[in-house]
Amino acid sequence: MKLKLHQDAINKHTDIVNCVGWTSNNELYSFSDDRKVLRWSGDGEPLGTLMTFDPPPSKNLPAGETPAPVYITANHWFPSAPGKGQSSSDVYAVGGTDGKFYICSKGGRIEKAAEAHKGALLSLKWNYEGTALVTAGEDGQIKIWSRSGMLRSTLAQTGYPVYCVVWSPNNDQVLLTNGRNLIIKPLQPSNKPTQWKAHDGLILKVDWNLVNNTILSASEDRKYKVWDTYGRQLFSSAPHDHPITSIAWNPSGEMFAVGSFNLLRVCDKQGWSYAMEKPDSGSIYDIAWTPDGTQIACAGGSGAIVFGHLVNKRYDWKNYEVTLLDDHKILVHDVTQGSKENLEFRDRVIKACLGFGHLVVATSSQCYVYSDRNWNTPVIVDLSNNGRVTCIQQCAEFFVLVDNLVGIQIFTYEARLVSQPKYPGVRPEFMTAQNISISSDILAIKDHTDEKAIYIFDVSSGRQLGDGPLKHTQDILEVALNLPTSPAGRQLVVLDKNRDLFITRVLKPQLKKLGSMVETFAWNDETDMLFAIMDAKFAVWYYPNAVFVDEDIAPLTRLERDASSLGKNAQCLSFVGTHCTLRRADGAIVTMSNISPLPGMLQEFARRKQWEEAIRLCRHVKMKEMWACLAVMSLFGQDLNTAEVAYAAIEEVHKVQYVTYIRDIPTPEGRAAELALMRHQPREAESILLSANLIYRAIRMWINLFNWDRALDLALKYKTHVDTVLYFRDKYLKTLGRSETNKRFIQYAQGVPVEWEKIKAKIAAEEEKSGATAKPVR
Repeated sequence: MKLKLHQDAINKHTDIVNCVGWTSNNELYSFSDDRKVLRWSGDGEPLGTLMTFDPPPSKNLPAGETPAPVYITANHWFPSAPGKGQSSSDVYAVGGTDGKFYICSKGGRIEKAAEAHKGALLSLKWNYEGTALVTAGEDGQIKIWSRSGMLRSTLAQTGYPVYCVVWSPNNDQVLLTNGRNLIIKPLQPSNKPTQWKAHDGLILKVDWNLVNNTILSASEDRKYKVWDTYGRQLFSSAPHDHPITSIAWNPSGEMFAVGSFNLLRVCDKQGWSYAMEKPDSGSIYDIAWTPDGTQIACAGGSGAIVFGHLVNKRYDWKNYEVTLLDDHKILVHDVTQGSKENLEFRDRVIKACLGFGHLVVATSSQCYVYSDRNWNTPVIVDLSNNGRVTCIQQCAEFFVLVDNLVGIQIFTYEARLVSQPKYPGVRPEFMTAQNISISSDILAIKDHTDEKAIYIFDVSSGRQLGDGPLKHTQDILEVALNLPTSPAGRQLVVLDKNRDLFITRVLKPQLKKLGSMVETFAWNDETDMLFAIMDAKFAVWYYPNAVFVDEDIAPLTRLERDASSLGKNAQCLSFVGTHCTLRRADGAIVTMSNISPLPGMLQEFARRKQWEEAIRLCRHVKMKEMWACLAVMSLFGQDLNTAEVAYAAIEEVHKVQYVTYIRDIPTPEGRAAELALMRHQPREAESILLSANLIYRAIRMWINLFNWDRALDLALKYKTHVDTVLYFRDKYLKTLGRSETNKRFIQYAQGVPVEWEKIKAKIAAEEEKSGATAKPVR
C-alpha cells in the first residue's frame, strides 16, 4: 500500500491551518489563522472561500475597547444519525481562542454561540449519535453540552490545559489529555476514572476508534502509541525527529494516520507503517479521513492543505493478485498464466473483496461482481443513494454487503438479492470482517450492543434462527463459520476477550473450548480444518468436530509446531488449500505451506462413507493424528468396524472394547444411545431410548451413571421400575457403608415393596423384550 499525495503549489491559506473537516458528501472545509474558511472538492480542488470568521464581539466588552480577533482552534461536523447513511450534515461546531464554541450552518452562518471556557477552547467533539458535544479548554475543564448548545455538566477539572478530548464508542465515557497522562472519564459520577502515564512529554492529540475500541496518542516526546481501554500499551513507535502533532483513526479501524513536521505516515492498527511521505507542509496540526476511509486531508503549519489517497492496496487469492492502482482503477494479475486485466470504474472504489473465484468491488454508487472466468462483463448492483459500504464478506455461493443506510444484504454472485437479515439495534457502521461471517446456509453476526451475543440467521430467508441470540460468558472479539458443507454440520468458532477459542454447532449450541492464549485463527476455505496461533505455537485442528464426538482424543487430532519466529500479535490473512498466509507484527507477510492435504482427503472419504479407502490412507501415511481423526469421523458416521480399527491404531484399548460392546447391541436405538453416551450426552441418549419406548434401559442408564434422582423421576413418570431404582440405590449405599438421607427415597422406600426376585424377573423380561443379549448399559 502507498500514499499518493496532492498539494497545491501555492497555498490558498496565508497562515497556519489549525483544523480540517470532511462533510459526509466528501467536501472539505479548512480553518486557518488567516480567519478564512475554505471549501475543497474531494479531488483537492479549491471551491472558494466560504467566509471570513468574524463573530460579533461579546456584550461584556468595555465601551471603546477594540475586540481581539478570534481564531478557530478546532472543528467537528455534526455526525450523520445511525441508519441515515451519509446524508449531508447541515451544521458543524468550531471552537475559538475567545473560549466560545460556535454552531455554524453549512453556508457559514453562525447559528449559536456559547461561552464555554476561560482562555482558548482547544478541542471539541460531537458524540457518535449527535446528542451531545464535549469541549475542552486552556482552563483544564471538560464540559458537556446539549445538541442546541445548552450546558449539561462540567465533567472534569484538571490542572493542565486539555489539548484534546474524544468520545468512547458507546458515548458513555470521554478520553482527555492531562499533561503526560491520559484519563478516561465516565459520564456517570459514581464510576471511577481510569488514568495512566502515557508519554514522557506533553500529549497533544488522542483518538478512540469506535470499531476496534482502541486508543491512539501523540506527544511532544516524538512518539505515537496504541493503547487498549485499560491503559495497557499495545505499541510504541521509535522516536521521530520532531513532535507528533496529529493522529487519527481510519473509520474502519484497520489503520491510522500520523502527522509531524513535514511528515505523514499511514500505519496498521498494530502500529507498523504502511507508507510514509514527506510533504512540504510544516507541522501537520490536524488529520481528517473521509467517511469512507479512502482519503485523508491534512492541515499544515505553512498554510498547506495536503490530500492523500491510498493506492496499491493488494488482495490475493490462489493464483490471482488484485491491486488497487488508484481511486478508479484495479489491476488483476493471473500469476500462473501471466495475463493482466485492467478494470476501470466511474466512481471511487471504496471496498473490495477477492475469493471463491469472484472479485466484489464496491464504489460510492454501485457494486461490481466479477468472475474469474470473465473479467470483462461484471454483474452490477446499484447501491442506495447516500449509502456507504462498510464491509464485504464472501463464501462459495453468496456474498454479504453491509451498507450504513440499508444494513445487511445477501446477494448471489449473479447479483440477485437473497435476503436482508435484521435484528434490534443493528449498527452497520460497527461491522467488520471480524464480527460477521457467512456460509452457504448461515449468517453469524456479533452484536455491538451486547458483546456477548451472536445473532444467527438463515441465509435464504433472512430469518433469525433460535429463540434468541447465542450467548457467551465473555465479550466476543471475533466469530467465523466453517465454509464447506460437511456431515458434521455448520460450526461456529468464537474468540473472546480472554483470548480463549471456543467452537459450537450452530443448530445445537454448546460451546466447547479449543485453546487459550489465541492470537489469530482462520477456517480453511475448502475443508473443515482450523488454523490458529496460540501460546507461541501454530496449531491445526484436522477435524474440530472431534470435541463433540470424543472429547478425550480430540487433542490427538491437532497438530502443533513452534511459531516463536512469528513473534507476538501475528494475524492470519487467509487459509486457502494447504497455504496459510500470516502477517507478523512488523508487517512482514509469511506463508506457511507445510500444512498436509491428507486430512482434507480423509474428510472427503468420510463424507462419501468410503471407509475402506480411509483406512488404507491412514495405513499408508502412518500418522497418529490421521488415525485419531478417522476414529472420530467413523464414530460420528456410526461405522463401528472402522472406529474399532482406528482406535486400535492409536492404542485406545478401553475404547476398542467399548466400541465392540456397542456393535453387539442388536437394536439401532440401543447403539445410538450408547454412542450418545460416548459423546458425553446422556440427555440425548435418554431421548433416544424413550422415543423407542425403552423405558427400562433409560432408567438403568441413569442408575449406572449414579444419577439417582433422574432415575427415580423417570420411574415415577412412567410408573415402572420404582422398586428397581430403590433396590440399586440401597445396594449402592450399603457398599459405601452409608445410610439414606434423601427424603424422596426414604418416602418411597416406606411405601414401595422391594423384592429382588421380582425385580430380577422384570429385568429379564425387559431384556428379552428389547432383544438385548448383553448388559444394557455399561
